[in-house]
Amino acid sequence: MKPYLKWTVISVGSIVAIAHIGVLGHLIREPRVSQVPTINIPRGPYSSYKIKAGKDGYEIEYRANDPKTLTSERSLDLEESKKGFFGGNRTLDKTEYRRDEYTAEGARNLGRVSDEGKSDAKSAECIAADAGARSQGAMAGTSIAAGVAVPAVASIPYVGWLASGWALLLGQNLGSEAGSTVNSLMSDC
Repeated sequence: MKPYLKWTVISVGSIVAIAHIGVLGHLIREPRVSQVPTINIPRGPYSSYKIKAGKDGYEIEYRANDPKTLTSERSLDLEESKKGFFGGNRTLDKTEYRRDEYTAEGARNLGRVSDEGKSDAKSAECIAADAGARSQGAMAGTSIAAGVAVPAVASIPYVGWLASGWALLLGQNLGSEAGSTVNSLMSDC
């Protein structure tokens, strides 16, 4: 065997042997125990958090402004006795109760959700009324189209079946728009 070939085989064999020993050492080594991470959660006068830890991981629920609303309750009892103009006595017994909600900034909640694109109760009622009106209009438009337009276009040769389907869809769309328009005129939406 030639000397340079002999040293090449010894070198490659040594590299493969060292690599195998390194891989075995890496596989045999015991796994390290993971450390619990340090989480610095910002704390304030209105913040709250909840941490759940398990072997699958961590779950953190954090609220920066909790409670979101503050509640104030007041009651007033009023008892008043007045002498009437013609000599009769009148007694007034009145109890007034008031409950207000405030945000953390001190603004009073007036019943609306917010002005950031979220709807209040009236617009939710308007959306529901518009959906109902569109549905009723679509049914009426479809039935009118089925009685008037479909018999007229169904007799067209070769495409009558297709044209009658288009007539039904057109009647449904026109009825839906008409129902929405009538609803917006009748209700204050």
